[in-house]
Amino acid sequence: MASRAGASGPAAGRRMAGMLQRHWWRERPSLLAQALRPLSWLYRMLAVLHRALARPRRAPVPVLVVGNLVVGGAGKTPTVIALVHALHERGWHPGVVSRGYGRTHEALREVAPGDSAAAVGDEPLLIRRRCGVPVWVGRDRVAAASALCAAHPGVDLVIADDGLQHHRLARDAECVVFDERGAGNGLLLPTEPKREPLPAALPPQRALLYTGGVASTALPGALARRALVQAWPLAAWARGDVGAAKPLQALQGRMLLAVAGIAAPQKFFAMLDAAGLRFEPRPLPDHHAYATLPWPPAAGVVTTEKDAVKLDPSQPGTAGVWVLPLDFELPAALVDALHRRLRAAPRAPRRPQAPSR
Repeated sequence: MASRAGASGPAAGRRMAGMLQRHWWRERPSLLAQALRPLSWLYRMLAVLHRALARPRRAPVPVLVVGNLVVGGAGKTPTVIALVHALHERGWHPGVVSRGYGRTHEALREVAPGDSAAAVGDEPLLIRRRCGVPVWVGRDRVAAASALCAAHPGVDLVIADDGLQHHRLARDAECVVFDERGAGNGLLLPTEPKREPLPAALPPQRALLYTGGVASTALPGALARRALVQAWPLAAWARGDVGAAKPLQALQGRMLLAVAGIAAPQKFFAMLDAAGLRFEPRPLPDHHAYATLPWPPAAGVVTTEKDAVKLDPSQPGTAGVWVLPLDFELPAALVDALHRRLRAAPRAPRRPQAPSR
């Protein structure tokens, strides 16, 4: 059974968010969505005011923001990971900044591979382990970008994870992601899942990526291919033992428990089904903390990397856990367009580094 710690605080908020999400993706607005329309008007007014009051500040290097117009689960983190690798192949040396949602402390700090998800956030920790690039977390993305560049002079590109609505950080390019659910209907939060209105046309600095392989809005965009290819024993995945990974087909024929504490667990389950695996789905709240293991000790479990970063391989009951990394294949045209845009970006002067003693 999942831990009930903190149920009166963050857990209550997650339950409310889950209830709202069940109404967002209906073909027609529900009675609850209709009742919340005045709040969506207020949200839009506050969003416009927030953007008008923001005074964008440039980082010392070009900035690429990855985000979405809808709440949660569109594939931002796998997109960041794929862009880090793709732009590195084109000669960039990226670093990543993120808020670090769900961490216990809000202090600005660098993410280390051995950190806990509670300390730095599950998504920043996953990015750090998968990419091996500097990652800094902080509510103020401008401060995080400045600290990252000061600590790592070799970084020549900052990728901001989930920073589309953080308008204080000036950006040179944006990659906006949608999955197959699209953008919903009607107005903005909390009536619908949109954080900002769907534009009639794309601004020149903005590119769209459809992570579900299909265009789910009327806006033009590139199509990503997503796949679960390998399965790693949890302990091997945690230490980066690539040789221990097996083809996903090696798990066929077993009865598995599929556990996913992500924003859209049904997408994970659908990919398992398409791969021919037999499993019982076990959806959990997004950013689930795993204070206790929500499965019996001898269970064979498959889970996502976002869940795996919160699991201790030495903990009893984790011996049968398999981690299934989600990989995105990005169209070359998208990466090339972002590369050209970033190359043309103005650069703020770096502060001189203090001489070493």
